[in-house]
Amino acid sequence: MVVHAAQRLHPGFPRPAAGRPFESPASFDAELARLRATDPVVAHREMVRSLACTPGAAQSPLGRTMLDDPGRAVQRLADLTERVWTALIADDWPRLRAVMEADVAYRTRKLAESGLESLFAGLHANLSWNEGTLTLRTVSSALIGRDLHGRGLLLMPSVFVWPDVVSGFAPPWQPTVIYPARGMAGLWRESPPSATRDPLARLLGPNRAAILRGLHVPATTTVLASQYGLAPSSVSAHLTVLREAGLLTSRRQGHQVLYARTPLGEALVDRIRA
Repeated sequence: MVVHAAQRLHPGFPRPAAGRPFESPASFDAELARLRATDPVVAHREMVRSLACTPGAAQSPLGRTMLDDPGRAVQRLADLTERVWTALIADDWPRLRAVMEADVAYRTRKLAESGLESLFAGLHANLSWNEGTLTLRTVSSALIGRDLHGRGLLLMPSVFVWPDVVSGFAPPWQPTVIYPARGMAGLWRESPPSATRDPLARLLGPNRAAILRGLHVPATTTVLASQYGLAPSSVSAHLTVLREAGLLTSRRQGHQVLYARTPLGEALVDRIRA
């Protein structure tokens, strides 16, 4: 059971229907192709529901154009999605994805160690779990209860929704809660202090210090290389030294290896920061 506030409806066809298998990892090209293949009948139904939430939207010139030719509307949405991806996201995607993958790994451990109540309590202040019921609170005062009837609930970290939680439960789409990914605040941190002023850099060298300090969330060699403008081979060598010194651990997740600070590494960074 899910209890959530009344909310505006957005077209559901950009996301999978309940029971549809997810690709792991899903590529942007695959998701874009799925969007382009949306049945116009489904698109029309979803746009009618969405436009009805805004008085007059369905009767506006753009609304009428979309509803008169839903197939064209889908292709236009896909074209805009592709342009936004290319202009704003693609270059930074390895870093963004690494944060979200690290969040999934952390939440998985949290679920195994502490159960659902602890998992949902840590996702967002507006989420709570009690006796089989998930409650999602927003600014709206009206609450709606939904029985998911075994459709499951997809939890999806995002680096684009902070500080809110986004949700969707209307059939036939997969019930979904999108929450801010853990560690996203560190994505755009300023460059670390210069080596002459940074005790950690004087101890480890500037590149190893930057890598160790930057691992506030787990990351891959590729992400670190992109983040610090270093060759992947150089980053790999630095990671090996830091791991052999007991400052990092590594673990495989799918086709990637994620590096994270050990308690000793955390203590070293925190001590020098203090």
